[in-house]
Amino acid sequence: MAMRVMLVDDEPFILQGLSRLIDWEREGCEVVKTAADGQEAIEYLAEGEADLIITDIRMPRMNGIELLEHLRAEKISDAYVVILSGYSDFKYAQAAIRYEAMEYLLKPVQKEQLLGLVRKVAKNRAVSRQEELDTKKMQRGYLLQNLSVLLQGRTEEQRLSYVREHFRCTGGVRYLHICLNDLAALEEMTDEEVVALKDAVYECAASWLQEDADHLLGEFFAYEEEYELGFLYCEHMAAKRNLSEGAFMRAFHQALQNGSKNMPVILLLGKWVEDIAKISHSYSSACVLRSFKGFQERQNVFYYEKEVQVGEAKPILCGDSLDALVKAVEAGDSLAINKSVDALFTEMDRLDRTRETVVMNLNWLIFRLLSLAMEQDESVSQDEVLSFISGNVSKEEIIRGSRAHLRKFAGEYAEYLAQLKKNISGGILQEIECEIRERYAENLTLRELGQKYYINSSYLGQIFRKRYGQSFKSYLNTCRISEAALQLVRTDKKIGEIAEDVGYHDLDYFISRFIEQEGCTPSRYRKQARERQE
Repeated sequence: MAMRVMLVDDEPFILQGLSRLIDWEREGCEVVKTAADGQEAIEYLAEGEADLIITDIRMPRMNGIELLEHLRAEKISDAYVVILSGYSDFKYAQAAIRYEAMEYLLKPVQKEQLLGLVRKVAKNRAVSRQEELDTKKMQRGYLLQNLSVLLQGRTEEQRLSYVREHFRCTGGVRYLHICLNDLAALEEMTDEEVVALKDAVYECAASWLQEDADHLLGEFFAYEEEYELGFLYCEHMAAKRNLSEGAFMRAFHQALQNGSKNMPVILLLGKWVEDIAKISHSYSSACVLRSFKGFQERQNVFYYEKEVQVGEAKPILCGDSLDALVKAVEAGDSLAINKSVDALFTEMDRLDRTRETVVMNLNWLIFRLLSLAMEQDESVSQDEVLSFISGNVSKEEIIRGSRAHLRKFAGEYAEYLAQLKKNISGGILQEIECEIRERYAENLTLRELGQKYYINSSYLGQIFRKRYGQSFKSYLNTCRISEAALQLVRTDKKIGEIAEDVGYHDLDYFISRFIEQEGCTPSRYRKQARERQE
């Protein structure tokens, strides 16, 4: 954005001369206003803005010193102010200093003198803007830290007050997961491509939300999965747009879809809570929807209240057939699996195989299979197991009568359980850990490592969480940022070069990750480390 300049002098030929003395556009500036006195300048600033004001002292109605005094006292503008004067009287210079003028120059001003002044202001302005941006990022990070505590169900009063103040959540609230919903396509994308896609979705959402865009939770927020954004929805957002909640969500979804480059986007709405203090209940229910979205009817917006309700119809559970299928899966017996699937479909056919009956029996099967996994290793993440299931089972295929689909899924799940039984996490993880530390700058994926070491990628993700307390990608990012921190201290490389060295091709993404892990920007980290060494 061009630096906005205002020139103030009661002599038209001086205004004209200042306007032509240098090439303002070439210096990244735009002369937005020429004013004949201080009063005219004040009137412009009531609605317009300026970054640099160059003003004469002696003018009718309001002189330059009075203008400066008025700007500071009324806090009308924080523009840099330069006083021009044909008088070298010390009292004028003294007054200019008292009211924080940047410079006091005597007329006639020379071209090189004006160029030097403009470039000095541009440099100061850039530094100030960067410091302001860094401060905002730090404040945002602190806000999200407080929110994360609330999501864990710890309602500490100080943190709760801070979140209330900055998120404007008066009345009821919902937590939303915004999900990119094509895991197969996403797994084939690089980290940078996924980040770019999420950024595009974020920007479209922010543009539509306008002043409510700060309720979007992006890269600073560790509680979302790699392919998700978070959002805090408050009831006033729909009300001020004269929309119902349903209409708001449909319009919001369309805005998200516009930025996703044909990647399907879905909204998972946690249950409605009457106050932000209970946001953990809404968050946890949104996570339940995250686990079930793979085997619910295809739709754009999922409401927790609708998805978990028990219908009036009373479908029948095919208990014996399900027991036989679960037993066959546990034993890894492919022939018994096929026979049990056939028996289950035969029994559901006898019951006319209504949608309700299929859904009930499928959900019961899922929870039985989930229990099998937890019995093998109780530290296994339930969400990870459900993610494996949802990525491999299609309820629609089963409703349409696809026995082959259920056989394939049951066989794959039997192999998955067999891997759990082997308890291979120790030695394999040590090898993978060494590989990550050697190849952290590459676009490593669970899928690639799983294929190399003959491990199901979903299970590999689980044992990673068990061993390191974080996801594979989080572990990879931790390695990258730790290496970047070392390079910041030990080398004089530019920050952009270091970002490339450790595997980040998007500088903004690198900086946000660095702040998340180290608590400050890379430049500040380097400065503080070197100050400690002196």
